Amino acid sequence: MAEIAHDFFPLIRVYKDGRIERLMGEGLVPAESDPETGVQIKDIEIDPKINLSARLYLPKNLDPVHKIPLFVYFHGGGFVIESASSPTYHKHLSMVATEAKVVIVSVNYRLAPEYPLPIAYEDSWTALKWVGSHAKGDGNEPWLKHHADFNRVYFGGDSAGGNIAHNITIRVGSEKLEGMKLNGIFLACPFFWGKDLIDGEGENLGAKNYVEKLWLFVNPNSSGLDDPLINPEKDPKLCSLGCEKVLVYVAGKDPLRYRGFYYKEALENSEWRGTVEVVEIKDEEHVFHLFAPTAENSMAMLRKLVSFFNQSKA
Repeated sequence: MAEIAHDFFPLIRVYKDGRIERLMGEGLVPAESDPETGVQIKDIEIDPKINLSARLYLPKNLDPVHKIPLFVYFHGGGFVIESASSPTYHKHLSMVATEAKVVIVSVNYRLAPEYPLPIAYEDSWTALKWVGSHAKGDGNEPWLKHHADFNRVYFGGDSAGGNIAHNITIRVGSEKLEGMKLNGIFLACPFFWGKDLIDGEGENLGAKNYVEKLWLFVNPNSSGLDDPLINPEKDPKLCSLGCEKVLVYVAGKDPLRYRGFYYKEALENSEWRGTVEVVEIKDEEHVFHLFAPTAENSMAMLRKLVSFFNQSKA
């Protein structure tokens, strides 16, 4: 049996002979209309040279005159597993599209370790520029041209995808996205940590060890857990977060939950002038809503997300 070099159970295993074994998140769902919601789904290429693509969701029964909000989503998976085509996201995003009446662009960024960070961030930014090209009339994707309201744009993501959504929003604050107004971001169990333990984290030192090893595995040139990419409190650009409101969900049984509250505290202590809300769901595990999208707590989250999108409805 080949000797193991890195083992991040239950995500990924890397052998010393160079072989990579992804332990989950390898399944694919065809880009077909969802029979339960009637949501149309399709895959598009953004940049075939780097294998960058996205999966689009369009709800049914749209008014041809009035455009609807645009939700750009970044999937989780520790930067090493899952994709925009994973079964993990099919049901959840189909339900978001139909209940919130939003166009969704789920970005299929490249994964570590073959493509270490910051590639996932760069891929996500490239995807956003492609999306933004439609606001200026240059893009050729009809679902975006005909239905997306670029004055009501939201980002979202779970776990590592929540980390990406935050960091891309920091970039929006400094570089802007021409033709698009980013109203808010939705972070579900975001992947944040730090070098120094905060209140509550001392109960699970194994979690810090796992997160630190995984972080340096996916981002080998990082300075460690106080890298602003994983510890927003250390980011001098935090006050420039490029949106007006933030909604964070944390799960009561998730070791990352303390960082969700700490993120809120860091934003409020910076000079950022938006509003941030953290909702904790007791007795739930990390990204619970993806594994049981129709359960009571998941549906409550969905209703909250619908309200979040509609607060600035035109």
